[in-house]
Amino acid sequence: MDVDDPVPGLATRFRTGFREGLHISLKLLKFVLPLYIAVDLLKNTTVVAALGKLFAPMMKLFGLPGEAAFAFIAAFLLNLYAAIAIVVPLHLSSWQVTQCGLMMGIAHNLVVEGGVLGSTGTRGGILTLSRVGIAAAVGLCLEMFHRLVVG
Repeated sequence: MDVDDPVPGLATRFRTGFREGLHISLKLLKFVLPLYIAVDLLKNTTVVAALGKLFAPMMKLFGLPGEAAFAFIAAFLLNLYAAIAIVVPLHLSSWQVTQCGLMMGIAHNLVVEGGVLGSTGTRGGILTLSRVGIAAAVGLCLEMFHRLVVG
């Protein structure tokens, strides 16, 4: 829009915003809904239970069940929407969801963002590892605080 162009009317802005919002929502739904259904169907299988046991010792450090590792993998490799689709059917406590959200907010979409950082001339790999390390450190601190407060 040029500086001299008039501002569109309220009705036009509403229609445009609604259309764009609907488009983005449908795009996210195509991605999130299948993940949610897959996790919900798989959460009671032996595969998820076995993988959950594998990750349980590491995830226990953060006060999370082993199955939460799947959400972290989705957040690290894909995005937060994928992680949310995996977290919801796990029925975590509000504190565990907060723990996941905090850690995933620090380290998410690592592949794409690492590539973008690398293309700017920075050391994308080092920054990516730093984000994962900071997320883990913050997660450990939050878990220690939680244990002190809750017991």
